[in-house]
Amino acid sequence: MWNSYKMKLWLSDYKDWYCVLGRRGIQLSKKWSQQTEAMDAYSRKHPRVPSGRAEVGLFCQEPPQLGNPYLEDTFLQDYLKSHLPPKVFTEMSIDLERFGVRLKNEIDPLGRECELNPPRLQQFDAWGRRVDQIITCAAWKKMKEISAEEGLIAKAYERRYSNWSRVYQVAKLYLYAPSASLFTSSLAMTDGAAKVIESLDIPRPVQEAYANLTSSNPSKFWTSGQWMTERKGGSDVANGTETVARELPDGTYTLHGLKWFTTATDSDISLTLARIMTAEGQVEQGSKGLSLFYLETRNKEGKLNGIQIQRLKEKLGTKSVPTAELFLDGARAHRISAEGRGVASIANMLTITRIHNVISAVAFMRRMITMARDYATKREAFGKSLKDHPLHMQTLARMEVEVRGAFLLLMEVSRLLGLEETNKATEQDRHMLRVLTPVAKLYTGKQAIAVTSEGLECFGGQGYMEDTGLPVFLRDAQVLTIWEGTTNILSLDILRSLVKSQGKVLDAFFSSAQVSACYSDLYPVLC
Repeated sequence: MWNSYKMKLWLSDYKDWYCVLGRRGIQLSKKWSQQTEAMDAYSRKHPRVPSGRAEVGLFCQEPPQLGNPYLEDTFLQDYLKSHLPPKVFTEMSIDLERFGVRLKNEIDPLGRECELNPPRLQQFDAWGRRVDQIITCAAWKKMKEISAEEGLIAKAYERRYSNWSRVYQVAKLYLYAPSASLFTSSLAMTDGAAKVIESLDIPRPVQEAYANLTSSNPSKFWTSGQWMTERKGGSDVANGTETVARELPDGTYTLHGLKWFTTATDSDISLTLARIMTAEGQVEQGSKGLSLFYLETRNKEGKLNGIQIQRLKEKLGTKSVPTAELFLDGARAHRISAEGRGVASIANMLTITRIHNVISAVAFMRRMITMARDYATKREAFGKSLKDHPLHMQTLARMEVEVRGAFLLLMEVSRLLGLEETNKATEQDRHMLRVLTPVAKLYTGKQAIAVTSEGLECFGGQGYMEDTGLPVFLRDAQVLTIWEGTTNILSLDILRSLVKSQGKVLDAFFSSAQVSACYSDLYPVLC
């Protein structure tokens, strides 16, 4: 049977060549013609079996397409329209629509390029000199420029729209995050650093840094790292920090220690915790021994500032983000908190970075549903489109409800933060911000894993294929339950807020929940 099949293919190829030669005016002998006629008779008796070269595989599934993320997100538009002053909404909407075009045409392809070209570490040059250079792709560097041009940090600190400035910034980051290949991680650290420096009344050593962190000029814009985690502890910085700081005669310090997990290691500056060592070599343990320091990663000559990069981390996801182990060997730094007040000084940073975590969680879910919804109009199964299968649409509807709830939680936290930053927050607002931030981070981090996993199922086997660009959302979502506090750490933080406020945060929560349920004009179904 196999020999018969090979004969059919050979005869078909033979006939094709005979026709080609004839068209070119090359005459074959009568004997060849007779042989061809015999072969034609054989072909008629034994029709050619379809092969993958021609007849098989003509169908190609149309992939889901990303449109303008802002115009496709009517829920975001409705929220902004119902909450913002009309003039503010009009201006923001124009900018967000323009930004949506840039996301689709420029930023999303750049994000894919970042994912396909992760950073790598070059520790030595060709002549054996230690260089410790983190090499990132051109698309990653372009993300930094775009972040400045779009004011993804600056919008929050310019406060052009007063207390609504944070909502504006969060809306842009929410649209940006799914296309950014986790450059939002660098922005989260940068936003957190700017917030800390601002809360400390912008000490003189970091005035230039603050201006650069909040700049919308790409040539001046800086990003910041957050180097807190050491080998003995992640969330437990009070007992896990071993890095020491030695004071120099000019009032600056040198830092000595190993930072086990440093995010955004390619940043321009970083904030970090260390214990000040006395002249006798003594350090105070516990949180009271920690102070907050500011350092620039490179000196004026462009060389690393007493920093050795031991290795880049091999991670489940967030592969485009440079994450490294660092050995601080005399890194020059400035102390920017009061001595022993390091942990208290980074409280504002935690609020900001946890909100950024929520942004990514909600944004990943929204993108997955948007793509699945578009795919449902293009994919046919069992004789009709996926959109015409009730069970499939029920699945999408359940996912949509999850995302809308998470989105409203995110925007409420953003609204409260804006009120606090412009001194317009009531005592109840401040209590709500304190309790909702860890709640939102905890809940949406878990949600993001479940919803993105369900979303992959909406694409069948294609949802499992890396070259579709879909699995990365699930891999990256897993970090959202870990960054800036795991579930149990956040739960304990909520308990601390209850104890410290003597239950007032809980009173504020129930009071606010009742008001929201009874007087919501935008979502009367909740009443």
